[in-house]
Amino acid sequence: MVSYFSNNTSLENRALQIWQVLIGFSYDRKITTYGEIADILGYKGAGTMDRQLGHILHFCSQNKLPPLSVLVVNAETGLPGDGFDSIGDLHKSREKVFNYDWFNLMPPTPEQFAQSWSVAEENDFNI
Repeated sequence: MVSYFSNNTSLENRALQIWQVLIGFSYDRKITTYGEIADILGYKGAGTMDRQLGHILHFCSQNKLPPLSVLVVNAETGLPGDGFDSIGDLHKSREKVFNYDWFNLMPPTPEQFAQSWSVAEENDFNI
């Protein structure tokens, strides 16, 4: 049976949807904006993705993967949102994302995203 993201809009499912977009952007060495991701997902505004991107950030961090969500930036500042303060050099982080073989990695499941978020909350790491 075919399933659609629009029929199941949980944060974890949307994180999976964004993950798919970002690994394609990574392959093309593309940085994107919150607004562009919002448009792709059919959101009404760009300020609604902190939790979805947080799921991706936590999953990457906990699994020692490059921070995939670093590719999403504010259109005005050119910088990613909260959660990247301790990441160090953003350019180096992006290069690690661009050079990682994302298509060799099985995408995380919504359940894995939920678990990563839960672990982050237990450790008082909030986005």
